[in-house]
Amino acid sequence: MSDGLIHEIEKNSTEVIRFSRTEFRGKPLIDIRVFYQDDDGEYKPTKKGITFSPEIFDEFLEGIEKLKEGVE
Repeated sequence: MSDGLIHEIEKNSTEVIRFSRTEFRGKPLIDIRVFYQDDDGEYKPTKKGITFSPEIFDEFLEGIEKLKEGVE
């Protein structure tokens, strides 16, 4: 996978959520993942996250918009 960081949100003092464009076996992917800060101060990926094809991005966004409506 290649790293194409698009956006980052601070989750707490030791974790961030990263939004990235990646590629695996020649196919483009979208990755939204929690990263933790190790003892050396470097951010490392966790298993907490989701990776999916850009083909379903509009459907994913629709779900996020419905979640937002329920929170407001």
